Amino acid sequence: MNLNTHLKIDTALNGKVIELQEGYAQVELTTIEVMRADEQGLVHGGFAFGAADYAAMSAVNDPNVVLAKSETKFLAPIKVGQSVIFKANITESNGAKHTVEVVGNVGDKKVFVGTFYTVVLGKHVFEL
Repeated sequence: MNLNTHLKIDTALNGKVIELQEGYAQVELTTIEVMRADEQGLVHGGFAFGAADYAAMSAVNDPNVVLAKSETKFLAPIKVGQSVIFKANITESNGAKHTVEVVGNVGDKKVFVGTFYTVVLGKHVFEL
């Protein structure tokens, strides 16, 4: 299966799609120095959120998918140098609307959970 969305995204900052199936995607975010928020190596949560969002968009896999709303929880800190695997599953579809559940893990430790509410538009959001 080919990725059809977010084709120009910077994978160094948002993660790389490592598995893609109908309604499912896995994104691996390998954290790097530019993500550091403090001297102890804490990764800024925005990078985790970005990778989770990218996983959700990839699970929907339509060029015109946009995020309408999300509900997220950061369960544990992520440290520079760690790799986080975000698994995204579409759990509900209603026409153009899709609900995607995303879980992020560092090894066996769950560090992030979120529900992403997406909409597939008829054309690009800037063309509406």
